[in-house]
Amino acid sequence: MSRRRFVEAAGAAGIVAGLGGCITANDGGDGTQEGEIDVGEVPDEDITLEWAASEEEAGASDEIVQALHQAGMPENIDINFLSGGNVTSDRQNQYEQWLAAGRTRPDLLRMDNGWTIPFIVRNRILNLERVLDDETVNRVKENYFSMTAQTAMHPQNETLHAIPLWMGLPTIQYRKDLVEQAGYDPEGNNWATESMTWQRFSEVTADVMQQSNVNYGYTFQADVYEGLSCCNFNEFMSGWGGAYFGGVDNLFGPVGERPITVNEPPVHDSIRMIRSFIHGNDAPETLDSMTGNISPTAVLNWTEQSSMRVFSNGNAVMHRNWPHSIRIHGAEDAMGQNLGVMPIPYSVTEEEAEYAGVGGPVAALGGWHVAINPNTERMASAVAAIEAATTDEFNLALFEILGQIPPKPELLETQRARDIPIMGRYMDQLQVAGENAVARPVTVVWPDESTQISQAVHSAYTGDKSPQQAMSDLESTLEQIEQSA
Repeated sequence: MSRRRFVEAAGAAGIVAGLGGCITANDGGDGTQEGEIDVGEVPDEDITLEWAASEEEAGASDEIVQALHQAGMPENIDINFLSGGNVTSDRQNQYEQWLAAGRTRPDLLRMDNGWTIPFIVRNRILNLERVLDDETVNRVKENYFSMTAQTAMHPQNETLHAIPLWMGLPTIQYRKDLVEQAGYDPEGNNWATESMTWQRFSEVTADVMQQSNVNYGYTFQADVYEGLSCCNFNEFMSGWGGAYFGGVDNLFGPVGERPITVNEPPVHDSIRMIRSFIHGNDAPETLDSMTGNISPTAVLNWTEQSSMRVFSNGNAVMHRNWPHSIRIHGAEDAMGQNLGVMPIPYSVTEEEAEYAGVGGPVAALGGWHVAINPNTERMASAVAAIEAATTDEFNLALFEILGQIPPKPELLETQRARDIPIMGRYMDQLQVAGENAVARPVTVVWPDESTQISQAVHSAYTGDKSPQQAMSDLESTLEQIEQSA
């Protein structure tokens, strides 16, 4: 399934010209940081870059450095991966402190695509079009999934400030053995790429749950946290044709000038659907078209890890999660070939949706980029590492090492990707998710908005407020945040 997007990631925008000199974080006044920088040559002596990374990447540092060398990074460049933990907001705050203080280390920064744009518009990270050649810039803008590339660019002038490393793409993971025992044929009906409607999904889940005598039908994440506003609710709402700000063309601003569209029927219905799943059809503000009681009330307190435990223990039919869950459950000592994967369900098609880029099997976009610290004293070496990270060779190697999804659609079709243990079995499903990925509406005010969204949605899911009241209140709150920015 292809998705028509508001951005066609083609052509190079804002190709730089001129001569550079000393670089600071605020060379330009609008995020452009104009003027080419003469980075010079990589020194002959051994160089060690510092790369603020994850615990997982630090644990595989030797393999990753070797992959970068094989992708073209000079052999005299080594990298020291600094493990920053797994709490993304903590990492964001740490970067703010480092960059505001003008620290020259770390040289490279691993950045969540959910908060890269605020760093860009505040001129905190380097405009890569000042240091990369046209070919490398075009490679990112033309060959990457358009939505993930967009989260690495300035929202006004589309100048490139970060390189996508990998994508987080959610899917529905399910017990294929239980589904087949209940009489369904996932392969014959092409569940892998032809997403089913939420109505059909609820019917199938309830039937399999009843026939299999497992405790739960569908498990997901609905605690009051970033994962609800950026991802789960975003998917539910978008799959009904709803949107935060009138469609994907307004995702990244302009703040204060875009319509606020959360208090509309598609959004209300998406909430009623989840209320049906959790509370049953006899509860108020539910949908008779959905089969109810397929999700436990515990989802209201679950995040990724807590919700995954239930599926891991074999107590759920269907489970929404990220690719790392596929890697865990698809192992031979877990579910193996009995793990099924399919795209996120939907309620209206893209053609039926009022707003651009929503409807159909929308998958919330996750993933991470790498950016250059503009204060680095090892610019030539940092650029060499960045250039290597854009190659197909490195993208596929990182997929093999860590199981992280390459950010280029063509790579998911390669035999090398399909030969990767476990993950290679599910390339078709991940391709659909990538083509239908929608980012969270990241701007400088998103942290404030995200908190208010998760609280409002949670209050509607629990029944503390009706969908209309919760979204009306949220609409007013978002208007205040947008206008005060």
